[in-house]
Amino acid sequence: MIEARRLTKRFGRKVAVDEVTFNVTPGEVLGFLGPNAAGKSTTMRMITGFLPPTSGTAVIGGDDICENSLAARAKIGYLPENAPVYPDMTVLGFLDFIAEVRGFSGMGRSERVRETLERCFLTEVRHQSISTLSKGFKQRVCFAQSILHDPPYLIMDEPTDGLDPNQKHEMRDMIRDMAREKTILLSTHNLEEVDAVCTRVIIISGGRIVADETPEALRRHSSIHGAVRIRVSDGDGERLTGLLAGVEGVGAVKLIEQVEGLTTLRLYPGEGDRSTLSETIVRGVLDLNLPLRALEVEKGRLDEVFRLITTGDSGEQTP
Repeated sequence: MIEARRLTKRFGRKVAVDEVTFNVTPGEVLGFLGPNAAGKSTTMRMITGFLPPTSGTAVIGGDDICENSLAARAKIGYLPENAPVYPDMTVLGFLDFIAEVRGFSGMGRSERVRETLERCFLTEVRHQSISTLSKGFKQRVCFAQSILHDPPYLIMDEPTDGLDPNQKHEMRDMIRDMAREKTILLSTHNLEEVDAVCTRVIIISGGRIVADETPEALRRHSSIHGAVRIRVSDGDGERLTGLLAGVEGVGAVKLIEQVEGLTTLRLYPGEGDRSTLSETIVRGVLDLNLPLRALEVEKGRLDEVFRLITTGDSGEQTP
């Protein structure tokens, strides 16, 4: 597994990372989240051996990154932030160079490069200079070098940065596929990405871990988790609000939108088990025989939970 053991990094008097401890087990895709300057990239750089910790250490598959750095780094595939590559090299030349650095030679080296080009959808641009590529293709080239040696541990900093929606879909499919046999740690600002690929989430703020849960468990902290959202073919929002406030299990009703004879409202469960209360509310709404156009039990919003955990702002700012 990947283990961070009380990792600490100071820059002068500033403590960028403060005794961060966690582990990532095989088959997990751990999303590492946090606001800007929270310590995410610094933590990733210490785990990969790129930046020495002030104290503490990281262990990669049993090898200490400080005491046995070469053995630990040999097991890692690392995708740094901003996809640093050699711009004057062709894609093929760069990956061939990386294969040589990783110890491949002869036909085995050529075959590994060819397989990696195909896997990362880079075959069509293999003879182009990296400097001529779009940001998305440069990101894919950097991703390709990180998996070329088939490492058991993948550490990625913003892996879909700069990719278009189709490329993001392809990248996420690759990450999910590789998670079956690898241990993956990825840093991201993209909460959509967390939903798409992560099995667990750590949130860091001010250099310290402030949350460590599954995405589903994090959503339960959202103020709208278990609420029932409905759209009704009725333009009288005030009347509907009063009517729905009397439904069994409803703690509050919020008018979201009124437009062209349609009213959207959110019904919040009262005290008790929200999972069963939401079912009670749904039954109550249906019993009223309202002209429903849509009905949805809300899972909760990760962006709201992220804001709550990192800033203390629990206000619901968006519909």
